[in-house]
Amino acid sequence: MILDNIIYGQFLENPYYRFIFIVIVFYILSKIVQVIILGNLRRLAAKTKNQVDDQIIEAARKPLIQFLALIGLKIAVNVLPFTENIISTFHHIINSFLIIVIISLAIKVSNAFLNTWGKNWAEKTDSSLDDDLLPLIHKATDAIIIILGIFFVLGEWSIDVTGLLAGVGLAGLALGFAVKDSLANIFGGISIILDKAVKVGDVVKLDGGKSGTILDVGLRSTKLRTWSNELLIIPNGQLANTTIQNYKKPDLSVRGEVEFGVEYGANTTSVKKIVKEAIQTIKTIVPNSTKKPIQVLFLKMGDSALEFKARFWVTDYSDKFSAELEATEKIYKALNKSKIGIPFPTRTVYLKKE
Repeated sequence: MILDNIIYGQFLENPYYRFIFIVIVFYILSKIVQVIILGNLRRLAAKTKNQVDDQIIEAARKPLIQFLALIGLKIAVNVLPFTENIISTFHHIINSFLIIVIISLAIKVSNAFLNTWGKNWAEKTDSSLDDDLLPLIHKATDAIIIILGIFFVLGEWSIDVTGLLAGVGLAGLALGFAVKDSLANIFGGISIILDKAVKVGDVVKLDGGKSGTILDVGLRSTKLRTWSNELLIIPNGQLANTTIQNYKKPDLSVRGEVEFGVEYGANTTSVKKIVKEAIQTIKTIVPNSTKKPIQVLFLKMGDSALEFKARFWVTDYSDKFSAELEATEKIYKALNKSKIGIPFPTRTVYLKKE
């Protein structure tokens, strides 16, 4: 009883002692949370395959302790023998720091997610877009969270942010018009990567007729090396809105074609058989099948010849040109060997004598 009187009479009845007591209790509580709760969560996170939960727990450690300490301070301030205005001012200050702690936690958690997502994305693409885009996304996300935090802090102090929001909106609108082309290129690059339209190493043909190998898909532009070893730098906004023929999709095979003509009077059935047998000896073509057949088509009776077209599938698009050259030579030799004439353009002229 005497001890209780000493404790309650001399210690807890003193507002400053009660203030210190509450602060100490919440400090001990923060240590318990740090050691027991966060420790167990860290061990559970270590058993999972992904790293994002480990990063979030590590990021939340200090802000959580700071949050509990500020909550304790906020409660402890109420026991101090100050006026209501002073207590209210302390609450505003503590609430502002609480907002700062929450904003700091939000930034760390978002960075943990972005780092994990960015790493997975970077492993799936050979382009430099992720190298340029991820730091930009980090900065943009941090800026948005910080701006929201500033608005919350200003609102805590009853500062009207309507005019400020209007100013920020007008500034954002003006900035959007100023950089609309750059933004179009950035979003074009993102759409190209997400749609998986092209990637580094693909051989493509563009709507305008240019073709070549994709060297890089960057933040604002895509680099294309043409067959003449020229470097084309194409804005991503323009590339995202054009038709792209990707020779690597849906697979590496591509169809080759050779047009030729034979003289009138030739047996068309024999021509088809001879040419088909000649094409089948080319090593780089796909063997004759129902889905990808070797075809010799009799197209029409031309002015000087019976016109044919040989069609065949090449195993790899990179061999198409050489396969067509080889097919042309083999067709010519096979027709000559079979004594089937290959006419050149002729015209008969009739002279009228008056």
